[in-house]
Amino acid sequence: LVLFTYLHLAAYPQVAAALLEHQVTGIAYETVQAADGSLPLLAPMSEVAGRMATQIGAHLLERAHGGRGVLLGGAPGVRPGRVVVLGAGNVGWNAAWIAAGMEAEVLLLDKNLDRLRWVDQIHRGRIMTLASNRGAVERAVAGADLVIGAVLVAGGRAPTVVTEDMVIGMKERAVIVDVAIDQGGCVETIHETTHSDPTYVVHEVVHYAVGNIPGAVPHTSTYALTNATLPYLLQLALGGKQAELSEPAVAGGLNTFAGTVTHQAVAEALAL
Repeated sequence: LVLFTYLHLAAYPQVAAALLEHQVTGIAYETVQAADGSLPLLAPMSEVAGRMATQIGAHLLERAHGGRGVLLGGAPGVRPGRVVVLGAGNVGWNAAWIAAGMEAEVLLLDKNLDRLRWVDQIHRGRIMTLASNRGAVERAVAGADLVIGAVLVAGGRAPTVVTEDMVIGMKERAVIVDVAIDQGGCVETIHETTHSDPTYVVHEVVHYAVGNIPGAVPHTSTYALTNATLPYLLQLALGGKQAELSEPAVAGGLNTFAGTVTHQAVAEALAL
């Protein structure tokens, strides 16, 4: 049996155990890697989730939904809301882009200075960029109305970059949207929620951690994902026995095979 879909095994060890027990060939969309190092099957859902994260955060900041009562774009004579985005990959950049379009004050943090230079050039300074370290994250989070977690370790568990002490230091009724929850989350106080019950409050901060954010917009998400996955599906369907091993990009997405974990980051996250 070949299973070709999003797996996120680092965050779901029970799923990994089931795949290994039944010797399923598991190819994860999120770890299929092109020759240039990009993640072509993760990208479309990252783009959707990033754009939605800001939209969701803006909604949750409304007082009726438990937030601070802050309008991200502010008003004439009134300071706009501050959005802090942790991670400048596809999720983070799209979240920051939408936040900037909503006229918020946007701060984007990442360890990759080349990526920050690219964002700065594209947006001509409209999105503020900052090299990420513990002190920078702590100061940024303390002043934020909305924090968006967009940290990615391909295949592996997301690192915790926002500690519980940082959450305690946030503004009352501020909002956290942790898009990294499908890889375990990057906020210490986070746990996965659902579309039917998406939020909870810890230390007077609203937490949103739905594991499949694009599922809220299935029409857009289906087209975006199918556009990216169809060529790979055809390769697998027409490639014959063990076609998953003959295409380098697809082979890079191999997570489980013949009862073993074959992706290093996944194996490390699962301590295998």
